[in-house]
Amino acid sequence: MLWPVSTRHKRLFRLTSARWQRRAIFLLGGIGVGAAAVALAQLADLAQHAFALLLVKSRYAVLVVTPLGFVLSAYLTIRLFPNAQGSGIPQAMAARHLTDQSARESLVSIRIAIGKVILTLFGLLCGASVGREGPTVQVGASIMFALGRVSPRRQPGLILAGAAAGVAAAFNTPLAGIVFGIEEMSRAFETRTSSLIIAAVITAGLTSLALAGNYAYFGSSAMSLARGADWLAVPLCGVAGGLSGGLFSRVVIAMARGFNNPLGRAIKGHPLWFAFACGLLVAICGLVSGDTIYGTGYEQVKTALEHSSPLPQDFGVLKLLATTFAAISGIPGGIFSPSLAVGAGIGSNIASFFYDAPLGAIMLLGMVSYFAGVVQAPITAFVIVTEMTDNHGMVVPLMAAALIAHFVSRMVCEEGIYHALAKGFVERATASGDKSQ
Repeated sequence: MLWPVSTRHKRLFRLTSARWQRRAIFLLGGIGVGAAAVALAQLADLAQHAFALLLVKSRYAVLVVTPLGFVLSAYLTIRLFPNAQGSGIPQAMAARHLTDQSARESLVSIRIAIGKVILTLFGLLCGASVGREGPTVQVGASIMFALGRVSPRRQPGLILAGAAAGVAAAFNTPLAGIVFGIEEMSRAFETRTSSLIIAAVITAGLTSLALAGNYAYFGSSAMSLARGADWLAVPLCGVAGGLSGGLFSRVVIAMARGFNNPLGRAIKGHPLWFAFACGLLVAICGLVSGDTIYGTGYEQVKTALEHSSPLPQDFGVLKLLATTFAAISGIPGGIFSPSLAVGAGIGSNIASFFYDAPLGAIMLLGMVSYFAGVVQAPITAFVIVTEMTDNHGMVVPLMAAALIAHFVSRMVCEEGIYHALAKGFVERATASGDKSQ
């Protein structure tokens, strides 16, 4: 009589132990992702400060430093850290869809995470128009993957949790992290792992709060669209952001896939020379802009929002060009923050057509519109901008602008940039796996 009870208790103990082990992995991973996000944010600020000191010494030094920095970054990526190029979000998406363990490890691993951090910081040190948030997503996915290697069956959920926690900790936007995980990373609500993903996001957010304090990414703002005529800025920003965001995505996707012509073969055969050319073009954009388009664009946008001061008329266009050149160069670096900066520039330009309208509110519309046009994830776009500015009075116009931008962007580019690039990583990983067999 006692033997069946003992067996049942043992089975129950094993199940309970496995369940708590799984929860511990998500919670420990959240702490690790939060700490990594804060460290990367602080180091990114130091890198940009060091580059600003170089500009004080000689603003024309960028004509040498930036192109050579792009070359070195591209070389190290190719030789030492393959699959660390670009944002890092497509790699995390691709890793979720792969089933082969070694293929996943080629996209998300501690080695890749280390390379991603070093080379993203190096890009900012050289003046590249890149962000740190996309890399934080790949780093978060890599940390979770490393912790969950003992359970390959759970790895898609762990990678998703790491990516969502990375967004939450990087921007101090826990809700946006969860929405990003559902809308962009998985495009579905996974009930089996949803509670653990939310736990990882909360843990990462609490770790970030403990280390960096509570803050709104772009500061708190109470601005809103006061007059009826001001609401005309919603469709204008939506169309402008959707068109420019879709165009940016189409160019980056086309360059990643390559061209079957002499120019495309030359770019593929000489990636370092192409990186040099992209770096030189970024430097030229920087000089023309008066040194405003380097780095993430965070300081310029935050200052403009806090003081309700317009950005330079050419800021949006030149930031868009500089971000495009950085994105197609093959160096590691994200497009989150630069995209928000481009959108702020677009919004600032559109605000000039609205007399006595709240400048900051229209800049927010530009930010959400361009970002939604690039990633084609409208819910993530308006949630993240709302949380970053702590402005809930703009939810309805931001939502409307994001949906308009998403619709317009789809007419220019059929698929969001992250998902399109992720397909390329899946195909290459699958092809290399077939060759090795």
